Amino acid sequence: MSGMSTNPLRLGTRRSKLAMAQSGQVADAVSQVTGRSVELVEITTYGDTSREHLAQIGGTGVFVTALRDALSRGEVDFAVHSLKDLPTEQPEGLVLAAIPQREDPRDVIVARDALKFTDLPRGARIGTGSPRRTAQLNAYARGHGLDIETVPIRGNVDTRIGYVRDGALDAVVLAAAGLNRIGRSDEITDFLSVDTVLPAPGQGALAIECAAGAADLIAALGELDDPFTRAAVTAERSLLAALEAGCSAPVGALADLLADGQIVKEMRLRGVVGTTDGSRTVQLSTTGPVPETYDRAMALGRELAAEMLAQGAAGLMGERAQ
Repeated sequence: MSGMSTNPLRLGTRRSKLAMAQSGQVADAVSQVTGRSVELVEITTYGDTSREHLAQIGGTGVFVTALRDALSRGEVDFAVHSLKDLPTEQPEGLVLAAIPQREDPRDVIVARDALKFTDLPRGARIGTGSPRRTAQLNAYARGHGLDIETVPIRGNVDTRIGYVRDGALDAVVLAAAGLNRIGRSDEITDFLSVDTVLPAPGQGALAIECAAGAADLIAALGELDDPFTRAAVTAERSLLAALEAGCSAPVGALADLLADGQIVKEMRLRGVVGTTDGSRTVQLSTTGPVPETYDRAMALGRELAAEMLAQGAAGLMGERAQ
């Protein structure tokens, strides 16, 4: 750790309960590898203050820009993001120093009366702020004879679960990772299989970002990096970028490893794009050797995106597609 100050490191974080929880976990890990204390610097982002639905304000970057501005101005030493909120293009002067091991990437249901998704009554109202979730839930319902109504919502975890508790909604869809990180996994009533709903690219993963010139800090933070998680999310985000879709577009993706016994053989990448009413979807997958370089992971994402575009994916993303 030569060349690094002994002053506390300043970690930029959003103010939400989830952001503070996951930033606190990263702060503890960074303290362990650097031997320095870490103080949280709370930053309010546009996505936190706007009351519009994410699809209306663009989604991409609305929870990120203020944190990155603080990094660029030197007001914080590093920042922690939910990776699924990051735009796919990395800004000049900043680097993703670490992507720690991923949490559970799945979506989950929190429903009244501890109901499972397929046990919800006819006409059940399910809340979500995600066009991706809306598209896949409606597509599944159409294919399996379920009668559901998806309802757009915003707000933190307490607000969203509150809609179920007060009877306004029958269920809400949330990320398993978020509930796990804030110690509320016991409120999950059903896990949505990735065969039913593919998660957002990068869901469940965190990104630790700092200035590109902070060589000692980059090296220290790099000790928290998980190579497989980075390879997986690189493939997923490459797919998203090649589809020219923002993180509010109805795109799901997940990369995982395929093993034969104890021997890991391949990486599989699955992707889906659909209209929000669930009437049309393009869902494909591809496999390739376990990426030895992140360039290969990016190539896998571009290859699958090209196949999806050839199947008409661009027309399903509305005006966000080019």
